[in-house]
Amino acid sequence: MTATSTMNRLNIRVRLTLWHAGVLALIILAFSVGVFCLVSVGLYRDLDRSLGRDLAAIEKVYRAEPAELNELESEIGIDYFEVLQETRVLLRTSGWAREGLGHALGATPAPPRSWTTAAGSTFRVAEAAGSGFRIAVAVNEEPVTRSLVVLAAMLAIGVPCALALAIAGGYVLAGRMLAPISAMTARARQITAESLNERLPPGNPADEFGQLSAVINQALARVQRSFEQLRRFTADASHELRTPLTAMRSVGEVAMQSSLDPADYREVIGSMLEEVERLTRLVETLLALTRADSGAIKPARESVDLAALAAGVASQLAVLSEEKGQHLRLVADAPVDATCDPTILSQGLVNLIHNAIKFTPIAGDVCVTVRKILPAEAVIEVQDSGPGIPERHQSYVFDRFYRVDSGRSRDAGGFGLGLAIARWAAEANGGRIELESAEGQGSLFRIVLPLASVP
Repeated sequence: MTATSTMNRLNIRVRLTLWHAGVLALIILAFSVGVFCLVSVGLYRDLDRSLGRDLAAIEKVYRAEPAELNELESEIGIDYFEVLQETRVLLRTSGWAREGLGHALGATPAPPRSWTTAAGSTFRVAEAAGSGFRIAVAVNEEPVTRSLVVLAAMLAIGVPCALALAIAGGYVLAGRMLAPISAMTARARQITAESLNERLPPGNPADEFGQLSAVINQALARVQRSFEQLRRFTADASHELRTPLTAMRSVGEVAMQSSLDPADYREVIGSMLEEVERLTRLVETLLALTRADSGAIKPARESVDLAALAAGVASQLAVLSEEKGQHLRLVADAPVDATCDPTILSQGLVNLIHNAIKFTPIAGDVCVTVRKILPAEAVIEVQDSGPGIPERHQSYVFDRFYRVDSGRSRDAGGFGLGLAIARWAAEANGGRIELESAEGQGSLFRIVLPLASVP
C-alpha cells in the first residue's frame, strides 16, 4: 500500500494534522540547522579574529622588542605560539611544545584551520609570515566545541518538543476548523425525503464553509422543488389518467345494464372512443415531455424565418378562431431569421396560439407578432384578449398539469401541459419564454430566440 493511499484512508482532521506537523517539522529543522550553522560560523569567526589579534600583537613585539617575547605568555595570556626566524626557533611556548602543535604547520603558511592532537584535543591554528620570520599561534577549541554541543543538545530536545506541541495544537485547530463540517454532516443525516424543508446551518457567509453550506442549501431547495413537482406531477397524472378510464367504465357499465338499440350502442362506443382519444393524447404528450427531459430529442439547429413559421401555424389554427368569431392576426417584420429547430418551435407555438384561442372569448382578438430585439434576439409574441392570469398564478402556469381554473380547463379539453411544452420548446432552442398578464386585461406570451448569425 502506497503512502498516498494510506493518507487517503485517514480522515481529514488527521490528514490536516499530519500535513501541518510535516510542514512545521521541515521549517523547524531548517531553522535549527540554520541557527546551528550561523552560531558555528560566528564562533569560529570570533576565534579567528582573536587569533588574528594575537598574531598582530606577537608580530608587533617581535619587530619592536624581540627580547620581550617571553613576557607575552604571562602578561597577555597567549599560551600557544611559536616564532621562527628563518629556520631557527626564536621562541616556543611550553604549551605549544607539550601539545606538539608544530606538526600542524605546513611548508608554507595557511589560513586558520582546526587541528587535532594525538591526545584528541582540537586547536585552532593561524600563521603569519614576513621577511625572514614566521609566527604561528593556536587556541584551544574546547569552549567553542562545548558551546556547539550545548546548542545541538538544546535543539535536539527542543525540536521534538516543538513537533509534539505542533501535532497536538494542529489536531485541536483542525478540529475547530472542521467543526462546521461536523455540524453540517450531523444535520444532513437528519434530512430525508420527508424533511426536505430543513436546511444546513448557514455559518459564516464570508468563509468557505459558509459558502459550502449556502450551496448545499440551494441544492436542497432545488431537490425539494423537484420532489414537490414530482409529487404534484404524479398526483395530477394519476387524476388525468383516471378521469377517462372512469368515464369509459361508467359508460360501459350503463350500456351493459341496459338494453339499447344499435344507434344507442353506437353512441356509447363513440363516447368511449372519445375518452380513448383523450387518453391517447395525454399519454403521447407525457411521452414527448419525458423524452425531452431525458435528452432523447436533439434539436436540429438551422436558420428559420420566424414570420413564415408563425404564418404557417396561424393558418393551421385559423379554423378554431373562426368557429368562435375571433380575429386572429399576424404582424411580422420581414425577414426575422432565428437559429432553432422549426419542428420543436412549431409545436410550442401551436400550444401558445391554441391556448390563446381557447381562453379568448367569442369575437375576441388574438395577435401573433414577430419582430427583432436589438442587438441579437428575435421574438414571437402571442397576445389575447382573454380574462388574463392573476399574478399569484403566473409563476406556476408553466408547470405541468397546472391550471388557473382547473374545472374550466378540463371541460375545454386541456391537460395543463400546453404551456409546459411551450417552455420546453423555447429552452430547447436556446431561448426563453416570458409572460405578461393582468387579470381582466388578457395575456401576452413571448418566445425569445437568438437571431441567426450573419455569414
